[in-house]
Amino acid sequence: MTMRAVVKGVGHYLPTRVVPNSEFEGKVETSDEWIRARTGIERRHFAADGETTSDLAAHAARAALVDAGLEPADLDAIIVATSTPDLTFPSVATMVQAKIGMTNGFAFDVQAVCAGFVFALANANALILSGQARRVLVIGAETFSRILDFEDRSTCVLFGDGAGALLLEAGEGQGTNADRGILATDLHSDGSYRDLLYVDGGVSTTGAAGHLRMQGNQIFRQAVEKLTETAHAALDKVALNGSDVDWIVPHQANIRIIEGTAKRMQVPMERVVVTVQDHGNTSAASIPLALSVGKARGQIKQGDLLVTEAIGGGLAWGAVVLRW
Repeated sequence: MTMRAVVKGVGHYLPTRVVPNSEFEGKVETSDEWIRARTGIERRHFAADGETTSDLAAHAARAALVDAGLEPADLDAIIVATSTPDLTFPSVATMVQAKIGMTNGFAFDVQAVCAGFVFALANANALILSGQARRVLVIGAETFSRILDFEDRSTCVLFGDGAGALLLEAGEGQGTNADRGILATDLHSDGSYRDLLYVDGGVSTTGAAGHLRMQGNQIFRQAVEKLTETAHAALDKVALNGSDVDWIVPHQANIRIIEGTAKRMQVPMERVVVTVQDHGNTSAASIPLALSVGKARGQIKQGDLLVTEAIGGGLAWGAVVLRW
């Protein structure tokens, strides 16, 4: 028998404030038509004043626990992927631990920007396979609206706030690619691409949070190539290919990146979970949000083979192959 990290529950949370593309018209030189054509985004959610990343994450955590039929005391660990923490420290994960009433186990954050949830899944998988944890709640949560420059039309229209959570539990498999759970992971980073996507502030530089800066055209070219390569690499590890995939659940950054990656993987868009039109780019939250929405829509069903892939600042990128 082979140990696997199996999906037990999923959930998400979106702030109540919905921001349509039209809200940016008149503030910056843009239009609803331009945003839709370039990105596929129609609307996004922004956190309310005083609503923090840990608040969003805690809501998603509770939803995933309900979906799994478990209580906070049943968890061994919480991992939160975020680039927009409430405070420099302590971690968002420990704040979520307190907010949901979990007094046992351990909690920590992972920071790999938009690729954060993929990196967090890989860490949770390793904890379960090593026997250090039996149940791990993996959360992606962001309040990117707090680091946007609302005078920069190339970035302020792209991002939104939200949180999604996936609860993984140790289970037994046969050691084949027909097993449920995480089957393979593939992670990469290359710091030489730092200037393509970054925030121009921080504790040891400016002492302030700063604003997001991005070279969009360069990111697009890197994204399609690297996302396709990492997805194929993860599938190759378990002797699978694009034709075996039921659903690609990608990082929801830009519809053109999503379409380009699916085309290179030879997976039709009918087998891609797309939520970018409703949420914008929610960074580390986008994949768990899409997983939760995909399940709620009736798209993702038990036994389906999924590939999740993401790329973010660093650059950092990776993919996870899992059977639901």
